[in-house]
Amino acid sequence: MFNTIEDVKAALTAQEYIASDEIATVLFLAQKLGKPILAEGPAGVGKTELGKAWAAAVGQELIRMQCYEGLDETKALYEWEYAKQMLYTQLLRDKLSQVLADSQSLTEAADRLASEEDVFFSERFLLARPLLKAVRSEQPVVLLIDEIDRTDPEFEAFLLEVLSDFQVSIPELGTLQARHVPGVILTSNNTRELSEALKRRCLYLYIDYPDAEAELQIVRLKVPDLAPKLAKDAVALVQRLRELDMKKRPSISETLDWAKALVMLNADSLDAVTIENTLTVLLKHEADILRARRALSSGRLGNDESGGRSGMVYRGLN
Repeated sequence: MFNTIEDVKAALTAQEYIASDEIATVLFLAQKLGKPILAEGPAGVGKTELGKAWAAAVGQELIRMQCYEGLDETKALYEWEYAKQMLYTQLLRDKLSQVLADSQSLTEAADRLASEEDVFFSERFLLARPLLKAVRSEQPVVLLIDEIDRTDPEFEAFLLEVLSDFQVSIPELGTLQARHVPGVILTSNNTRELSEALKRRCLYLYIDYPDAEAELQIVRLKVPDLAPKLAKDAVALVQRLRELDMKKRPSISETLDWAKALVMLNADSLDAVTIENTLTVLLKHEADILRARRALSSGRLGNDESGGRSGMVYRGLN
């Protein structure tokens, strides 16, 4: 447990995660109040990384549940290992024959077999999925429920019950209560509106694209081999690209990929050729690439020494 917000920021920095005051405050309050966090924002701004960094910062195992369309209660909670049950049935066939040997009727045989079914519906045959793993963990854990907005409202409603009581019911075993209440972080890319009931149970956190100063700090931390001046110019260009009307603005992860690419290419400046050849590292839609090229050619994102795209030299934006 951290005693101050500054302790939270320092712990995340130690995990190479640059947290704003707002992020550190919400995490601090979540651990004090024992409430889940709902982190929303554009894809690629570090929501998943926050969950990973927080687990490392508090020294707990991270259990991640990646959400997707069609995810249901069974895939999130548990399944019975039918293949293993069948194998044990075969191995114990002789023993079962002895149990049923002197049965006087089918009804009696069925009753005797039913009395033994607990053997085959016990925890040794239970395949725990992420939610059950978090509930049954012997040690405190961080549960990351990633991209909850990709599931349907029915699964979201089921999740509310789990997050409220931190217990799950398995018909064959009864109700299993959490040994330790996990720290929960849910992420959403805002592809659909989440229910008010879910938001009410969580501390809300919106993570947007960082400003230039914060993004430069991230680049310098994650890609230390990139020359300081080049890092500053690269971040400035990404910041300008995000101002364009794009289908998919470059995320922080794409900024880092681009920074690494510049290092691999031994680039010493953002000249026109380098930008042209590496623009697809930042942008993933043809329309966005064409729009960026037009903006670069017109000088809206940089300086054009010769007036043509092939002769354009990007000198920085300061």
